Amino acid sequence: MPKFRIGSRGSQLALWQANHISTLLRARGHEVEIEIIHTTGDKITDVALAMVGTKGMFTKEIEEALAAGRVNLAVHSLKDLPTELPPGFEIAAITERQDPRDAFCSVRFSSFQELPKGARVGTSSLRRQAQLKAIRPDLEVHPLRGNVDTRLRRLEQGEYDAIILATAGLKRLGKTQLVKHIIPAEVMCPAAGQGALGIEIREGDIETGKHLEFLNDPAARAATTCERALLKCLGGGCQVPIGAFAEFRPSGDLKGHDFSRAVNRPEKESALAAEDCLHLEAIVADPDGSKVLRESRDGKDPIILGNEVGAALLRRGGDEILEAVYGRGLAVPPQP
Repeated sequence: MPKFRIGSRGSQLALWQANHISTLLRARGHEVEIEIIHTTGDKITDVALAMVGTKGMFTKEIEEALAAGRVNLAVHSLKDLPTELPPGFEIAAITERQDPRDAFCSVRFSSFQELPKGARVGTSSLRRQAQLKAIRPDLEVHPLRGNVDTRLRRLEQGEYDAIILATAGLKRLGKTQLVKHIIPAEVMCPAAGQGALGIEIREGDIETGKHLEFLNDPAARAATTCERALLKCLGGGCQVPIGAFAEFRPSGDLKGHDFSRAVNRPEKESALAAEDCLHLEAIVADPDGSKVLRESRDGKDPIILGNEVGAALLRRGGDEILEAVYGRGLAVPPQP
């Protein structure tokens, strides 16, 4: 069995993810090593991510190691991966998805509704900030960077009345003690790809790809492909105020179904079976919460559905919101 070397960021969560994949590979007889690679996003810790304006800020250095042959594969939080990978790379697998929703964390309060006027809430995500301000414009939203432990410690020390984090990361690290409320997707639409891991390899590395096929979850791949198609249509990166959440509704309960034919073939051939039904919820929002555009539709093809919902949001004024965001220097440039 071939030996694999995994490239990973050095954060606690990134290493959990890399070790998780390593454990699965070792169970199949592979020898595995992990190389920690510090990315641009890890090095810039004193500026809100939305202000950095760097393309591929959490992936560039890892891809350089991949291209140079120092590592065979990279494990990413899928939401950090640009919707168009640089030439020479491909996503070999998208793993089974952990809960994609956001979590309301607090020491004293159990929900948004309980927060007093002017309460201090921490998040560095424009997407979360915009939806939070739409719900409670009276709250004060302040930047929050650092790893999960750092963020939770600052909450416990009283710097914030509440913070918003991804549920998936908290569950993976077993740090859910301050989670008071899992926010429904219709209240706070998650980031595209949130909760899923993307396994990146060199394009054309057929041998490695074959050994990683077992990691691919067809339903997660179809849903996140839909979300990323929407993000690409809107020209957004992971720090733009765009939310996207796709899921299979009861009538389309297809556990065990092979969606690979719908996401690994050319777009014009990308069609699911007649009984398949994917539902996509998406938002584009002004960072101050003054305007939140929502759109939802059902469809049978992940890419077409994502493009249709994206186009609908642009027609309704999403283009003006995003142009204003880019113009204010609040987000990464279109299409990283």
